[in-house]
Amino acid sequence: MTALVDLVGWLGQALVEAALVGALAGLVGVLVVLRRRVFFATALTHATFPGGIIAVLVGWNVLVGNALFAVALTLVMLALTTWGRQRAAVASGVVLTGGFALGTTLSGLNPTLPVRVQSFLTGSILTVDLADVVFAGAVLVIAVGVTAALRRQLLYSSFDPTGYRAAGFAPWAVDAVVLTLITATVVALTPAVGAILAIALLAAPPLAAARAGLHWRGMLVASPLIGAGCAVVGVLVSARWAVAAGPAIVLVATAALGAAWGARRLLDRARVSRTRRVRA
Repeated sequence: MTALVDLVGWLGQALVEAALVGALAGLVGVLVVLRRRVFFATALTHATFPGGIIAVLVGWNVLVGNALFAVALTLVMLALTTWGRQRAAVASGVVLTGGFALGTTLSGLNPTLPVRVQSFLTGSILTVDLADVVFAGAVLVIAVGVTAALRRQLLYSSFDPTGYRAAGFAPWAVDAVVLTLITATVVALTPAVGAILAIALLAAPPLAAARAGLHWRGMLVASPLIGAGCAVVGVLVSARWAVAAGPAIVLVATAALGAAWGARRLLDRARVSRTRRVRA
């Protein structure tokens, strides 16, 4: 009986973490997709890999290491694009490969790390602690508040950046807010789904919502629900069939995107067929 209670408590914390990071990824993922920041988010997720290793080596909390490294890499990318006049894709590519190479080198130089390197890459949501859950919840609350308070500026600058600038607004201020949200979200996602898989949970839910034909308002509601649902189902699949939780979550999110794409194709074909019958 005690073992059953322990199992429920252990899995329950993982489910809470899954719901929080899934909803967070879905909400911030809408901004990532609308503002075409997917490659930036990809670079950030991969490049924070060495942050976790450095944190373990010096005895810090992994969240602290990921956060510090994520902030540093974001500043590097901003410097490359703003002052170095490099294109965003070039800066993101350099940071992605450089950060991942540094993480691989550090793990090779320290083969006796007390934490498995794979947990940095694919996550370990079943072993998250209370600090991870609290951090994910806090970032989700902040993300909801910021999105609600600045939704007009965020959407205006996303759909019409030239008009936003011509209206006298400062694009860099909105960019800074969005980059901060993306950075905090990546840090929150890493313990759950790892450095490699986090981008799928950021991109798949909003893309599925968009493929379903939802307007941006609908995306802001549906995408967090899709993300939370995919993450929770992925954890349950992991517990049922004894597979890694991070990959299971990503596979469920990918399946949701595929289902949305397939349903939209069927609806489009049905609409075309109905139109042809009416014309005939």
